[in-house]
Amino acid sequence: MLVFAIAMTFFIGLIVPQTTRSIDPIFQVRATELAQSLINEISSKSFDEHSSRNASERCGDGTAPACTLPNALGPDSESRSAYNDVDDFEGLDERDGNILSATGSTIGINGRNLYQGFRASVSVFYDADLDGSNDGAVGAAKLITVRVTTPSSEEVVFSTYRYNY
Repeated sequence: MLVFAIAMTFFIGLIVPQTTRSIDPIFQVRATELAQSLINEISSKSFDEHSSRNASERCGDGTAPACTLPNALGPDSESRSAYNDVDDFEGLDERDGNILSATGSTIGINGRNLYQGFRASVSVFYDADLDGSNDGAVGAAKLITVRVTTPSSEEVVFSTYRYNY
């Protein structure tokens, strides 16, 4: 009996950590899918509040209104479904059951939230010199960074630039 107890302790000691690690790839795939979908959603928006979506008018170009000042980046007090430019996403921070699709609905299958325990946050700032640092001034490029944290505290980070063209 003692040998059986020792064998079971050893066996459980090997199996339990493996089952925990076996879920990590699923979390990583979900985090990557969420980050990529946010990047796609954000990238489809206008560069700035004062730019047109079809690039016929660029903020700060000719007689067009100036681009949004760096300290004014962020949502224009509308709901996420009405975001119309990339800097509206600045400061977006969603977690657990509050991670929503672009249309404002919960992302799930058969009534189960796919992102329970996850966190997604977005930062947007001007980075005209493409060095990854906030320029603190209006520029021709904005760096968009999406961070998704899994329930096991792993972080997936996606970044892209949106240009004023």
